[in-house]
Amino acid sequence: MLSFALGIGTQNTQGDWLDIYYPAPLFQPDASLTDAAQKALDAPDGNAAVSFLPEDCPTLARALADAGHAEQAELAEALGASRRPLVAMFIDRDRPPQTAPEVYLKLHLLSHRLVKPHGVDLTGMFGLLRNIAWTDEGPVDIEELPARRLKARLAGRTLRVDCVDKFPKMADYVVPRGVRIGDTSRVRLGAYLGEGTTVMHEGFVNFNAGSDGPGMIEGRVSAGVTVGKGSDLGGGCSTMGTLSGGGNIVIKIGEGCLIGANAGIGIPLGDRCTVEAGLYVTAGAKVTLIDAEGSEAGVVAARALAGQSDLLLRRSSQNGRIECLTNKSAVALNEALHAHN
Repeated sequence: MLSFALGIGTQNTQGDWLDIYYPAPLFQPDASLTDAAQKALDAPDGNAAVSFLPEDCPTLARALADAGHAEQAELAEALGASRRPLVAMFIDRDRPPQTAPEVYLKLHLLSHRLVKPHGVDLTGMFGLLRNIAWTDEGPVDIEELPARRLKARLAGRTLRVDCVDKFPKMADYVVPRGVRIGDTSRVRLGAYLGEGTTVMHEGFVNFNAGSDGPGMIEGRVSAGVTVGKGSDLGGGCSTMGTLSGGGNIVIKIGEGCLIGANAGIGIPLGDRCTVEAGLYVTAGAKVTLIDAEGSEAGVVAARALAGQSDLLLRRSSQNGRIECLTNKSAVALNEALHAHN
């Protein structure tokens, strides 16, 4: 079994899932646990989302306890007090998700650091998630928002809508150990934040993307992008994700890199690379190579530099061309800053 989790969620008036919260998802759980849960809930083999009722929880809890899994048994018992829909999600093998509960479990696995970005198949997930108004009273189907807003007003309340999106804030579901997030609305569920990662107020981390940590993120980490240990993304900088023109190229920033303020990259970088502030390097950009003696050594498309380490990418203030030099200073990134992330 690839993954298993017990969850509590929200549905619209038609019974469609809007969100699911999995307090303690498991990756590659013990077979005795999943066998006990499948038997107690009469779950089919394969990938399956099984809805169950609070009155089923004592039976499920006993089955899990008898199988020797006390923590999951305690969770099942606690869910017995729920007034919200309950679901058990079994993922037997990794494949494109078929249901919203399956999508949410995979997003939880990422944010719980149980898998890394690109570690699970999320193909087709957008078609399974609804546009939702994320409010101070929980998720609301966008089609049902007017009625819910009126109901709140009639009761003397104002229904506050924080955002309208397919994805919720990660921090409403999980806060990984050892991270700082200046504005939680800028980190989506499904982000992977390694210990020691700081996301400042203007930083942004999308789903299926993130930082190994420690690191400082003041720019945008787009979907599918990963940032290595000890790397800094300066204020307003950008990384081109696979959903924003990057094609099938997976953008990765290596360890000990610095992307300057308002800079950007459309190619993967190796370790100890620096991109000058304000410079956006796309795959087709022409780059003049400068050798150790400071002489011009040819011109290449930036994609030819993809994945290489120890690069310093800058724009000449004299002629405006993009230049690439060996980066000998990147190893001295702010170690004191990272030590206190």
